[in-house]
Amino acid sequence: MVKVLGSKKWTFVGIGIVVLLLIGLVAYGAHYFFKVDTTRNQSIFIEGEYSVDGGEWKPIDAEKPINDTFHKIVFKGKMNEASTLLYANMTVSSQNVWYTMKTTQGDTVFELTYRNKEALRQLYLENAADPNDPMLQKDVFDQNYTIGPLQDLSFPDTPGYWTNTIFTTTLNADGMLGEKDFIFEVENPYPFAQQSFSECFHVLYSEANGSYLKFFFEIMPPLLAFLLVCFFGMFLFPVAGFILGKINIKYFAFGALCFFWGMFMIGQRMVPYLNLWIADPAACMIIETVLDYCLIITIMIYLKANLTGRVTRAISNVITALYIAVVIGAIILQFTRVRDLYATSPNVYLCTVAGIVTLTILLFTEIRNNKEAVIILASWTPLTISILLDVINHYAHFADVHFYHFGLAITMIYQMVHLVRDLRKQYLASIRYQQMQKELYEAKVSVMVSQIQPHFMYNALTSIAMMCKIDPDTAQEATVTFAKYLRGNMDSLKRTNPIPFDQELEHLKKYLYIEKLRFGKKLNVAYDIQATDFVLPQLSIQPLVENAVKHGVGMKKKGGTVTIATRETEKAYEVIVSDDGVGFDVNAPQKEDGRSHVGMENTRRRLKEMCGGEVNIESTIGEGTVATVILPKEGQKNEDTVS
Repeated sequence: MVKVLGSKKWTFVGIGIVVLLLIGLVAYGAHYFFKVDTTRNQSIFIEGEYSVDGGEWKPIDAEKPINDTFHKIVFKGKMNEASTLLYANMTVSSQNVWYTMKTTQGDTVFELTYRNKEALRQLYLENAADPNDPMLQKDVFDQNYTIGPLQDLSFPDTPGYWTNTIFTTTLNADGMLGEKDFIFEVENPYPFAQQSFSECFHVLYSEANGSYLKFFFEIMPPLLAFLLVCFFGMFLFPVAGFILGKINIKYFAFGALCFFWGMFMIGQRMVPYLNLWIADPAACMIIETVLDYCLIITIMIYLKANLTGRVTRAISNVITALYIAVVIGAIILQFTRVRDLYATSPNVYLCTVAGIVTLTILLFTEIRNNKEAVIILASWTPLTISILLDVINHYAHFADVHFYHFGLAITMIYQMVHLVRDLRKQYLASIRYQQMQKELYEAKVSVMVSQIQPHFMYNALTSIAMMCKIDPDTAQEATVTFAKYLRGNMDSLKRTNPIPFDQELEHLKKYLYIEKLRFGKKLNVAYDIQATDFVLPQLSIQPLVENAVKHGVGMKKKGGTVTIATRETEKAYEVIVSDDGVGFDVNAPQKEDGRSHVGMENTRRRLKEMCGGEVNIESTIGEGTVATVILPKEGQKNEDTVS
């Protein structure tokens, strides 16, 4: 029993129980939240009629969004008695508008308006309980009342994002319901803004803490999803690029784009709730607007990272730098109290359109030579279409949604899938490269060992020893050649790149020189070199020549000739190793007889992986063998890496 309780299984069981309890609590809370109907959304809290910019009066339907664009909209009528009686709180959320709620007699119920220091002093005078209060004196008030740093962000024309919670019990106690009529005025202080009323004003009826409950159950789940996107942006793509062995600026740029896209979407979801945690309404507006600008900057950087041309990259650098300067300038105007960020946003967005369009044109110019440019342009199509739909919807009002949210989401998901596939492809290529390097090393060792195995060294040294008595000069030359041959084999272990054919040919000549000492007149060597301006893997021709010598002319009583030829065709370079030896049946299974055929598979693989080459072997018994190495000219790009 003790052994069972002490096992690791109980740890996992305990964690599982805790997780299930947490899920159960959330599910129970959500069930209660949706069943009891603790919140209710409305476009406005007045029943009656409204007028836009002094126009005709229209009936109010509080259950439907009011999509009229306005500079000043006036509502008149009675408060919604049913909602006010059923719920404890009425939360009014506004964006970039001023509003005032008054009775028809002119008494102010609540309002959102800018007050400077003098206005605050007058308000203090009106509400002072002690007539002897020193703060009633202007000098004392100015000296002791300081505007805090958050209030310093405010402008006379900057409403910001404001959330005002009103207790309905107070309204009931003050007799605000029943027959009393009200006038509610909402003013848009930005002449350029063409936002609808439903975009900048929202009413939420709720029980106690209803705003937080709504935030937890309706806003928190998508926020967690976007936080996951931010996590991917901060860690997954940059780290993945680093793990692959190189710092890829494209992955870092897309990581930043993912992070700020997630932050942008979080900001969009949090707009009605920012003022619950951030006291100053102007600060809420600044946060949301700056997140918009950060997203646009990272989009520009990502588009720039996918450009390959020197000129296009230079132009994109200038465009991105200018846009960042514009954004910084707008922020400076905000904090120097010249113009707020929302007031300068039309100019910034014009620069945004100009910058994105220019970068798109630059991508179009590279569409022939840059595959990534094609993918990027295709992936941004949903975002482009969604923006066009938003423009049409601005005038036609056929839907109460922002299409660019969906378009941006589709574009980003497409990009994420593409980048993940790209990372996977690079990872597999990295694994394949490591395998190829291992096989290359093994192949070099195999070829080297096959050439310096004891019987080869014995034959070579025996031939040199005999020459020492017969022809000392030839013996000396043979010794030097054999030493250089051995050094060439050892040096091949250090090389990983293709080498020029001239170097391979010199090494072959040393090998054939030593073999000719052994076979004498039975081995003739002929060269027909018509092309040398190409590269190939080191020691890739050696196994073919070895087969021609040992298993071709070497097996023939009278000997024969080994010919090494090269030629250039329209699409490739060819190396032909032929002999007039005994030949063999190319269709017969190869025997594990210790012959040089052992290294042929590695040779084929190295030629394929490093140069895209292939080996074709034709043989006729009694007539000889022809081995042709075909090296496509497209594979000669590796020539630049030759060291």
